[in-house]
This record gives sequence, C-alpha cells and structure tokens, in this order.
Amino acid sequence: MKRTEFKMNSQEILNFCLENGLLVDKEVLNLFETQEEIEGAKIFLEKLKHATSERIITKKVIHENKQLLKQVDSLLPDSGKKIIEKLKINLGLSIEISKELVEKKEQKEDKDSTKKQIQELENVKVIDMPISFNKKLEVRDFVLHYKNRFNELKEILQEHSELSNLISINKISGDRQGISVIGFVVDKRMTKNKNLLLDIEDLNGKMRVLINANKPELLEKAEEIVLDSVVGFKGSGNKEILFVNEIVFPEARLAERKSSINDEYAAFIGDLHFGSKRFLKEDFEKFINYLNGNVLNTPEALKIKYLFLVGDIVTGVGNYPNQEKDLKIYDLEEQFQGLAEMLGKIRKDIHVIISPGNHDGVRIMEPQPIFNEKFAWPLFNLDNVILTGNPAQVNIGAYEGFEGFNVLTYHGFSFPYYANEVAPLMKARAMNSPEKIMKLLLKHRHLSPTHTATQFFPLEKDALLIKKIPDIFVSGHTHKSGIVYHNNILLVSVSSWESMTPYQEKFGNEPDHCKVPIFNLKTRAVKILDFESDPEGNKVVKEV
Repeated sequence: MKRTEFKMNSQEILNFCLENGLLVDKEVLNLFETQEEIEGAKIFLEKLKHATSERIITKKVIHENKQLLKQVDSLLPDSGKKIIEKLKINLGLSIEISKELVEKKEQKEDKDSTKKQIQELENVKVIDMPISFNKKLEVRDFVLHYKNRFNELKEILQEHSELSNLISINKISGDRQGISVIGFVVDKRMTKNKNLLLDIEDLNGKMRVLINANKPELLEKAEEIVLDSVVGFKGSGNKEILFVNEIVFPEARLAERKSSINDEYAAFIGDLHFGSKRFLKEDFEKFINYLNGNVLNTPEALKIKYLFLVGDIVTGVGNYPNQEKDLKIYDLEEQFQGLAEMLGKIRKDIHVIISPGNHDGVRIMEPQPIFNEKFAWPLFNLDNVILTGNPAQVNIGAYEGFEGFNVLTYHGFSFPYYANEVAPLMKARAMNSPEKIMKLLLKHRHLSPTHTATQFFPLEKDALLIKKIPDIFVSGHTHKSGIVYHNNILLVSVSSWESMTPYQEKFGNEPDHCKVPIFNLKTRAVKILDFESDPEGNKVVKEV
C-alpha cells in the first residue's frame, strides 16, 4: 500500500473522530489501512462511543470492549469484515481465530455427520433454572417466598400415608391422640432432661413438639432436622405441645432406576479454578486428550456425549482477602478466555453443560443467574456449550418413548453450613464426605433450607426447592469426589482441578484432584477415571 494512500485513510479516520467527539491514538490508527477497513472502523468506533463513556480510543479501550466486535461483525458486508479479523488478531483474540478454524474444518465434514451432531445436541434440554431479577427487596418478598415454600412442601408431605389425621395447628382442641401436623421448624434445642424440643409453625398457628430421650431411634432421626425446614410430625398432645411418635421428612425418592437403549456416557467435573497458580493444567489437558479419543484402550471415551461442569470453573478475582497472591491470571475476562480456549479443543459432539459457582463472577446470592456475558463472552461463543444458572435441572438422553435423565446441578455453597451445624454431619466430617450432605438436603427436598446457610434472593417460586426429583444430583464446592445412590437417585460430588490450598489445609479438608466420574446411560455403570499425575510424573490414565 502506498504511503500517500495510508495518509489519506488515516486522515479520514481522524476527521470522523473529530466530528464525533473522539480522539484516537496512533496505535489504533495503524490498525486501519484499506478503504474497506475504514468503513468497518467507522461503524465500530460509533458503536464503541455509544456503549461506553470513553472519548479517547486506545487499544486498551477496544480490548476491554471486544464483545462489541461480534455485534459489529453482523452489521458489515463481507468485504468490511476484514477490519474485525484484523482487530481480533491484533488484540490477541485467539479463541475467535481458533473457533473459525474449527468452523472451517466442520464445514468439510459430510452432511450425515453434521446431521448426527445436530441430533445429539437436541438431546439436551434445560428444564428448570433461575432467571436474574433486579428489584428492591421488601419484607413482603420474604413473606411470600416462605409462604409458597411451605405450601409446596406441605403438598408433598400430605402424600405420605404416615401423616394420618392431619390437622392445622390452630384447629387442635383439647388433648388429642394420633394426630399429625406439618410445620416450619423455627427453633431447636435440647432440654436439661436430654429431650429435644422444637418450636414449629404453620400459616395459622404455633406450637412445640417434643422428642423424648427414651426414644433413641426417633431422637437420632430428629438430629437431621434443620432450622427453617418443613417437616411432618405425628403424636399426641394439645395445641400447646405435641409428644412425637413419628417424624416424616419430605424425602426425595424414585421408584426405580431408569435406563436408556443408547450406549452413551455422561461425565461430571467442576472446581477447575482456571487462572489459579494451582490449576492442574497438564492434568486437565490429559483429560481433554482422553475425551478426544487419543488415549489407547479407552473405547468408552468416544461414547461420552455429555460433560457437566458444576461451578468454580475459573478462580475469579477478589473472592477472598489477598487472593491476588494465588492468581496466575489477574483479569476475570482473561480467565474465561483462557478456559474457553481449552474447552474449545473438546470434540464437538460432546455437549458441555456449565453452571456457575461462587468464584465465577456472578452474585453470591442464590439462586445464581447465568454467567455475566461481559466477562464470560468466550463461553457464549462455543457452539457445543449450554450455560445455565445455579441450581438447574437439565434433561439429557431423551428420545421417542424415553423421557431421558433429569440431572440436578448445584454448586454446593450451602454445604459448609450443614457440615458444621448438623450433629451427624459434624461427627462424619462431612466436608470430606459430601454425599452425606447431599442425602440430608434430599431428605428435606431443599438445597439450603436454613435461612442463614447462604445468601439468597427470595423469589416467589423458591428456586432451591427440589420439587421435581432428579435421576442424578451433581454438586461441587467441597473438592471431594464421591458417588453413592440414595433412594435410587445417583449422587455425584466432583473433585477439583486445583491442588491443595492453605485454606483447605487449615480446616482439615482432604480434597481429591482430577477424578472424573462417567455414567453409562444404558448400563448405569459408573467409572471414576483418575487424571492426576503421580509424584513421578506418570501420565497414564488410571481407572479407580
């Protein structure tokens, strides 16, 4: 290109910026050379002006607003798209470039293969997840939230035949035998005689219930009652106190374990903490290599069609004091960009379902909405990725005549509260046995029934209530691997891809690393694959 032509184009950009109240530095000016690029640049700069309050356009400003590139791309003719490609390259947006290379490669595949891929992607459906609300909270929001939670759990408990002669608290008159009540547990304490005394209330009244110390089995069952849960009680007494003979939890239970005719697998991971100095990158790359069928004697790898990531996929910034000393990548957006580049290497017929955790740049208050596109935009650009909120229910593997498997995903931010407050879980050191916490929450049909266990947004419909019973319940947060069945529900707790932290060591946690459970939808067989390198650097995949 001739120097005089470059000067003319530069002057055109400068004139445009002056007319629109913008200043552009020399480094940005040098990005635009041809007339086609100039026209694209004008559209981009105008959009940048309206989207930000910036008036001095530098390379840094463009980098911080690179999500606009995708919007501008759709406005330009094919000839004008060159400016977008040039900006991507100069800004180091390798995730976009690699994505285009993948797309070109996919276009060369035959039509049958493409049709098959689309069919597989249709076998994933988000059936329930929270939506984001921005509103000022009032007392009545909490009142309505708890009222609706009580009514839904009451409806579930009413189906239990053990609760015969069910009556509202305010309608109890005189001394009664064999009556049942359903109530919120608002207080729980031990008397000097070692009896357990509970204060409960329904929508019309309050009373006390007593579990006698001379009924050790009942007392043991009562130890699992948590504050603000909704529980049924059967016994004798009056409107002041009920002496309990039976305790009934809402209890999630499936009648049977379903199976698919398709020989395919789902894999479960979480707590990657990408961006941390302790992220086990080589081991995660080994896992991706396995998924892509590049490990000998692993025929099941190419049968994996679903991959769940249940939160803390990046390590985030500012999540705890002095976190910066633990970071390898200091920018949240760059953490998502680097992770997306790695996930982009996974073969495209695997559907990747990702939900957020407390490190992922979304609000701590539960339920958590879908990832913030301002920071996590690289994930939105991956074609085989489905993003959900936390918690969520996702259906996989359905086909005509088979309803598929419902998978409940919850990161598990409430788990430490119950591990440290519920006596049986304290005795079991349940942060190292998270499946015990998961059983407790299924017993109460709620992911965090106690008001102080987590910060929460009081939606009219309680998003943490487990109304629809899942086939599989997957969680993370504890960094501990665990798999067990409970009432025919498969419980999966995922391990971490971040090595031991001083925080975990301080509290005596014993995390697992790089363990990947895979579940066969046809046979229901479960394998746990180990991708953690041994001390001598052995990279062989092990089956546990």
